[in-house]
Amino acid sequence: MVDLSAPTWRIYRSKLADPAALEAFKTKLIQWLARFEQFSYLDSNGHRHDAYQAYDLLVGVGCLDAIQARAGEDAFEQLTQFKNQYPQEYLFGYLAYDLKNELEKLDSCHSNPMEWPDLCFFVPEHRISVQDQVLTIVSATQAPEDLYREIHQTKVQTTKIAGNIELLPRIQREDYLHTVEQIRQEIGWGNIYEMNFCQEFYHPTCDLDPFALFQHLRLKTQAPFAAFFRWQAHFALCASPERFLAKRVQKLISQPIKGTIRRGKTEVEDAALKTELFLSPKNRSENVMIVDLVRNDLARSCQPGTVNVEELFGIYSFNTVHQMISTVTGTLSTEVSDIEAIKRAFPMGSMTGAPKLRSMQLIEQLERSRRGLYSGAIGYFAPNGDFDFNVVIRSLLYQQESGYLSLQVGGAIVFDSDPEEEYAECLLKAERLREVLRG
Repeated sequence: MVDLSAPTWRIYRSKLADPAALEAFKTKLIQWLARFEQFSYLDSNGHRHDAYQAYDLLVGVGCLDAIQARAGEDAFEQLTQFKNQYPQEYLFGYLAYDLKNELEKLDSCHSNPMEWPDLCFFVPEHRISVQDQVLTIVSATQAPEDLYREIHQTKVQTTKIAGNIELLPRIQREDYLHTVEQIRQEIGWGNIYEMNFCQEFYHPTCDLDPFALFQHLRLKTQAPFAAFFRWQAHFALCASPERFLAKRVQKLISQPIKGTIRRGKTEVEDAALKTELFLSPKNRSENVMIVDLVRNDLARSCQPGTVNVEELFGIYSFNTVHQMISTVTGTLSTEVSDIEAIKRAFPMGSMTGAPKLRSMQLIEQLERSRRGLYSGAIGYFAPNGDFDFNVVIRSLLYQQESGYLSLQVGGAIVFDSDPEEEYAECLLKAERLREVLRG
């Protein structure tokens, strides 16, 4: 057992020749991860537009110590104590959506087939990172040069993606359309301004290779906040385009997404769709409402007068869609801890609505599935005080023992929402992930 009070971390560094060498390394690394029951693989996929990205790739592998908790077990307090126990270590983990029940008088009434703990963090045995083409391997238990050779010698399996998995809708189309009308009615009554309404597509028992599947997902989406997380039999295969919350020195950064449109088939069509998204009154309305909510969330933790909207209605292009992304920042108060700042912003406004509390009450009432890790956050704490967490969307969640596979998608409902268009947007988001399942 490693003495974590004074671990001996050994370091190996190597310069990767070019982007092709990095890509080859990632492919082998993902396959190599199959020998571990705990890991967190975080990949920015070369997205250079993000001024706050600290790593091109950051991976925690193996487990020296861990914490897992359910909502109602003082999960955030347990995390605080765990973090204080290891102030000089990286912690990798996630926060599930149902932690909302510790933050407000809320509950979760839907069944929980995935059975994820609501909070899980671990101190990794090995840490692997890439920044500016420099590969760094740090290990507490092995010579990092040996780990590099193991990864380099890994044979990449050409496993066929299970193409016969048909996902079932948890909510039927007519029920979905009717529920959107109910939400519009709530908005008309003045109870809320906007609500993120999600639905699940699932398979109760399937057998698949999550490593081959994630590799396919990563290559197809090239998402800037991609994550591949394993906790024993639980897998999250995440192609998220969205950052929930990050900290750089004393600066908090949140980048909510509201506004999605498909990519065009030609350059002319693609440019026209980007312009359509940017000028869309509905998408601007959705985006600005969530930006206001995020500003209020950050203001609870930041020094007065420091919360600022650095970018409003930014249009960013990904492999399959264009997204409208805004950036909100603020200077964290010295009297507020990192975990307290996360608590005050969680769950993220882009996945709840405004006002947040009433939206979450309606989410529990109107949705048909427990969100669990979906619309939670995966990320890390660094020993220098920085942290970074994504929003768990565009994801496949898989329970290997039962074979349960879950894909949830959603969108923001405002008074001007057209139910048919909202349903079509959900199908568009789900189809991208279904394409990955088909191989």
